Amino acid sequence: MCTSHESGLDPALEAPQAGAGRRTFLRATALIGAAATASAALPTAAAEALPDKARSHWRPDTESRRFTLAVMPDTQYLFDGPSIDKAPVEASLRYLLEHGRDENIVFLSHLGDLTQNGAAPEFAAIGDAFRLLDRRGVGYSVLAGNHDVRSSTTDQRGDSAYLDEFGPDRFQGKRTFGGASPDGYNTFHVFKAAGQEWLVLALDWRLSDKGYAWAKNVLAQHPTLPVILTTHELVVEDDTLSSYGQQLWDQLIADHDQIFLTLNGHYWPAGRATRKNKAGHDVELHLTNYQNRYFGGAAMIRLYRFDLDRDTIDVETVSPWILGRAAKGLNELERQEIELSGEADRFSVDIDFAERFAGFAPVPARPARPASKMVIPGTVAYWRFDGQQDGAELTGTVRDRSGRGNDLTVVSVGGGKLNWSSDHHPDQPGHGSLDFHGFKAPLQGAYLRTVDGAPLNSATFKAGYTIEAFYRMPADWDPAHHAWAGVVSRTGTGGAAGKTGDDPDEPLATLSLSNDREPQWAMRPLNQQVIATNWGQETPLETWWHLAVVNNGRHTTLYVQGCPVVRNPTAPSIGITSVGLPWLLGGYEYAGKIDQILHARLGDVRIVERALPVHAFMNH
Repeated sequence: MCTSHESGLDPALEAPQAGAGRRTFLRATALIGAAATASAALPTAAAEALPDKARSHWRPDTESRRFTLAVMPDTQYLFDGPSIDKAPVEASLRYLLEHGRDENIVFLSHLGDLTQNGAAPEFAAIGDAFRLLDRRGVGYSVLAGNHDVRSSTTDQRGDSAYLDEFGPDRFQGKRTFGGASPDGYNTFHVFKAAGQEWLVLALDWRLSDKGYAWAKNVLAQHPTLPVILTTHELVVEDDTLSSYGQQLWDQLIADHDQIFLTLNGHYWPAGRATRKNKAGHDVELHLTNYQNRYFGGAAMIRLYRFDLDRDTIDVETVSPWILGRAAKGLNELERQEIELSGEADRFSVDIDFAERFAGFAPVPARPARPASKMVIPGTVAYWRFDGQQDGAELTGTVRDRSGRGNDLTVVSVGGGKLNWSSDHHPDQPGHGSLDFHGFKAPLQGAYLRTVDGAPLNSATFKAGYTIEAFYRMPADWDPAHHAWAGVVSRTGTGGAAGKTGDDPDEPLATLSLSNDREPQWAMRPLNQQVIATNWGQETPLETWWHLAVVNNGRHTTLYVQGCPVVRNPTAPSIGITSVGLPWLLGGYEYAGKIDQILHARLGDVRIVERALPVHAFMNH
């Protein structure tokens, strides 16, 4: 459903998260804080130099369906014996603090090889840089690469300078820290985003048998969490795993459907692979490492922008340190590194999150809601089609659940029938629908009609109205035979009402589906002779849709899935003209005669004699 206007999100989070506009924004900001690190390391009191918006405690929007995971690969050349320069790392970390809110950055993962030699002074320097995040409570993970420890060892190597600086003690008390293996070299972290928990499994450069057992136990203890696995070595180049990466795949990743994304460094240039796990689902495996580029990669970071509404992860690679230097003028090599735009550095991953996670964390179906809960103040008609056997024919009367007496009867044309179905919109109150089987030539099918004398027939809604309906067009919907059928319509012509502007044979009101599958509300208000129309966009087949037509007594707005459409007229529109004739569900009259019958499934329909806010629609 659409929530952009009522979600309470920071407006900055509504902006596009990738593309030229985003790149322009990055350059325009010049990363004020990063500029302070352009030529020298930050002073000891670096945190005090942060802008006001970065000085507050870390508070990502955990409910927003857009969030960002930051990734920092090999920084080893910046921490190499006497050649220690922590300014680029601090610039990247300051970026996270300064843009944590507008990017909704929820977590940072370092991919190992923090240092070149694994020496204590090197770890002390990068450890000090990461205190920028510690002071703000930012969630992050690190792991040991082959340069951080004795490369010939596994996670059972014992003490090391890495463990002294980045062992479990450093993370104790952090909200995102879940725990560590007994040896201290493997950790897991849980962050909340998009209203759910996500697990980051940060694994050592080389897992021992004990390491594998620990990792499997962590997954077993968190069986419903989607997992991002980080390690130092896995993908070696596009579509290829290293020998150790293959071992990691065979012994851990392939068997655990929760792992949907892996991130590693070590090799260069950047690359990607996609493998199907044993559950038949794709796993994205990404290699990111820039140590071979100017200034040892300048602590370049990857931004993984998750968008669960678009079912997309947009990936961008930037160097905050170089961007921060832009105002002072860049050298030739820096100009090449400001932002990487190659296919392996800036791309999008399409992923249906609900479907991908359904095997281990299925989204529970929304339960049906009682009809009484839907009869809110002002409801003049409420019809729902549930509680019957699939395929059974509808006979008799459909009762108006509002209690206002606006019951419906079946009208058959050419022997047409209506059939019950349990299919329904996932957010529909009633768990059922009616199958309409309309056809244009020869005209056949069946539709519903309000009974004679129903109060709705004469209602004019001068103070406003809301008309809602759920529908789904089948795969065989054909505009040549099914276009312009009414979802909900009012009979009686404009000519009969003395309103002869436009076509006088058109009905007084109809919410129809055009030949391009666009919903259209076309009607004659009380205050004008001509027809007023609101248009929605194309609605694809085999998908459930919710429509709402809302009039506040002055203007009318059409909503699709709770989102206002663009083609909403601004001319005043008061009420709906009536000549006292019935309303139809699934039928459309022209010149006073039935002309088209719906070919679709129709779910709950409700009419309220006042304007409803979006949060009061039936799909909320």
